Amino acid sequence: MRVLVPGIAGRLGKLLAERLLASGHDVIGIDRRPFRDAPAGVEMHEVDIRKRAAEDVFRRVKPNAVIHMATVTHLVVQSEDRYRINLGGTRAVFEHSNTYGVEHVVFCGRHTYYGAAVDSPLFHTEDEPPLGLSSFPELADLVAADLYAGSALWRYPSFTTTVLRLVYTLGPTGHGTLATFLRGARVPTILGYDPLFQFMHEEDVVTSLVLSLDRRPRGVFNVAGPQPVPLSVVIRETGRTNVPLPEFVLNAALGRFGLPKLPHGAFEHIKYPVTVDGSAFRNATGFVYAHDEADAMRAYREAFPRPLG
Repeated sequence: MRVLVPGIAGRLGKLLAERLLASGHDVIGIDRRPFRDAPAGVEMHEVDIRKRAAEDVFRRVKPNAVIHMATVTHLVVQSEDRYRINLGGTRAVFEHSNTYGVEHVVFCGRHTYYGAAVDSPLFHTEDEPPLGLSSFPELADLVAADLYAGSALWRYPSFTTTVLRLVYTLGPTGHGTLATFLRGARVPTILGYDPLFQFMHEEDVVTSLVLSLDRRPRGVFNVAGPQPVPLSVVIRETGRTNVPLPEFVLNAALGRFGLPKLPHGAFEHIKYPVTVDGSAFRNATGFVYAHDEADAMRAYREAFPRPLG
């Protein structure tokens, strides 16, 4: 099968490419970033998914399937370009897929789509709307891309659409929002709060993507592995120091004293849990995670020991 992967140049994209190649697929990558350590066998195109050159790749390659990973998730930097990439790039992927005869599109979304709020349900199901955009506008473009991908279920009936809302990743590549939040020696929390965090080992995330390609489930699916873990436990087990602060103090200290930078809206995500029910995906694909939460935290700790200081 010819599999086109927009956004392949990240660390998770490399793991996915290796797994697809080992399964006998032809892998074609699109990314505006260079993919310097691309696995041998990947046909790489260093182009912007929104540009004409990307459409030319679709036209020439005529992929059987697309795994769309080309969304920007860094929440610290906001720009019109980011919004155009996330929504405009997603629209381009689905339009080109429809035009050039793709049979299956997998969209890689985030479980943070649901938002964090004091009255959120403990385990979100796929039919729930996003919450908290008024307090966390940085998520708006990711939510818009997810909603557009979901609309492809009726907008483009000629191919199968699989929308995945993946929980955080954690593991030896250091990929993702949670891994970045844990990168420093000291991790800030808000005094009096210890929310559950839900994450999967990177290898299990790749397994979920490959299973989606093989089983071709149609619809929107939460993807989760082990049970969620309190943030304080995640910090301790990855070898970091928990720094609980009153919210007003944390707001003033972010980006200083060795603490990470966060948009203010992200405070809700370190106060309240965003956890999902992944049973529909398991039932549709037979997904079983191979690494429990302890494996994932240990793998991250070994790859990224606590920095000095």
